[in-house]
Amino acid sequence: MTIYRSRIVTVSIDRDWREVYDFASIPENFQRWAAGLGRRFERSGEEWTAEDPDGRPIRIRFSRPNEYSVLDHIVFADGKETRNAVRVVANGTGAEVMFVLLRAPDMTEEIFAADAEAVQRDLNSLKAMLER
Repeated sequence: MTIYRSRIVTVSIDRDWREVYDFASIPENFQRWAAGLGRRFERSGEEWTAEDPDGRPIRIRFSRPNEYSVLDHIVFADGKETRNAVRVVANGTGAEVMFVLLRAPDMTEEIFAADAEAVQRDLNSLKAMLER
């Protein structure tokens, strides 16, 4: 069994958690705030196609809307599958959005740190968008 190193990247948003989840659970909205995931999202059956930040084609499978405020998604790229765990929870009268980042075996410390920074930028974009 292999356990990867993890890091939880979070942001607090001054907006009702249900509204944050409702917005963030729509796959089309990811491209508005998650630049690190991709752009040019198009639905293709149960999955979505997009371009990653470097312009390469990717496929994405998002979790269905659910009562647990789970925003998990799986990215298929370059023959690899990356599972991303994302949650929205109540934080007082606002919301906390949490992204669990796992360090894959082929990932250097520098790439892991850069990924964490990219996720933080994306979460900060979501915050700025929803607190307007």
